[in-house]
Amino acid sequence: MLYRGQRIALTVPCYNEEVAIGSVIREFRAAMPELEIYVFDNNSSDKTAEVAKAEGASVIFVPLKGKGNVVRRMFADVEADVYVMVDGDATYDARSVVRLVDKLLDERLDMVVGCRKVDMSTAGQAYRNGHQWGNRMLTQSVVRTFGGGFTDMLSGYRAFSRRYAKSFPALSQGFETETELTVHALELRMPYGEIMTPYGARPEGSVSKLSTYRDGWRILTTIGRLYVSERPLAFFGICAAVLAAVSVLISLPLLDEYLRAGVVPRLPTAILSASMMVSALLAFSCGLILDNVTRGRHEMKRLSYLAIPAPSVQDRPHENPS
Repeated sequence: MLYRGQRIALTVPCYNEEVAIGSVIREFRAAMPELEIYVFDNNSSDKTAEVAKAEGASVIFVPLKGKGNVVRRMFADVEADVYVMVDGDATYDARSVVRLVDKLLDERLDMVVGCRKVDMSTAGQAYRNGHQWGNRMLTQSVVRTFGGGFTDMLSGYRAFSRRYAKSFPALSQGFETETELTVHALELRMPYGEIMTPYGARPEGSVSKLSTYRDGWRILTTIGRLYVSERPLAFFGICAAVLAAVSVLISLPLLDEYLRAGVVPRLPTAILSASMMVSALLAFSCGLILDNVTRGRHEMKRLSYLAIPAPSVQDRPHENPS
């Protein structure tokens, strides 16, 4: 079935979500019957796949562990006009899927993020304070580094256009894939938006797979890696400036002695200063070269994005054309 003339695919990455996946499928199907539901089983050791099949979802097995590997398969294997991604832990509000898709279609966006809104009475169970603080810190790191106005970069509830899905390279392996999804939209200057959506606790018996410190560190290193690859001139320019400044500071006493006495009293220090200045020049040259490489890569991704036509969207079912 089509929704407003579009094929809508619900893609659900899962790892050992036997307890929650059945309710996720039922709730999303009730909220939007037109959804084509795909469950991506990431090597689960429980009955996640069996439950999903019993609920009528298409199940695709992804042997490589990690959410990033699942996202790569999702965008490669599923053919749709709009992709909705949601975690299979039953924490996200299924009723918000209509608002998510409508905003994407009405405003001709390429990505809409469902920002988590937690009921204060159950905030500690649904979304721990440490996770909220870490999310804010990491989101602000991306905003300050790459620009944009995201408020919940790590949300697992998103809608994507076909243009976005088919131009996304998906290089990450684990939970840091949300960072990569965000930076991809910012670097190609894609139109994006956000909606607020309720966020609840996992059902009893369901266990989170998120490791606060390990995955937080991986996300932070991903931000750093993306900064080097997407902003090479800025990164190597900073390195060059630091090296040049240290070189000048080291050389000042030597220069003063040379101007007064005509001798260089500490030759190893002079060699160190000169070597650091050469390193600064090399770093700046690397930044210039890699900046041109990055621009070419962005151009290729942009052309891949533009090769997919924009959807022809019908009016909402409850609206009459004017």
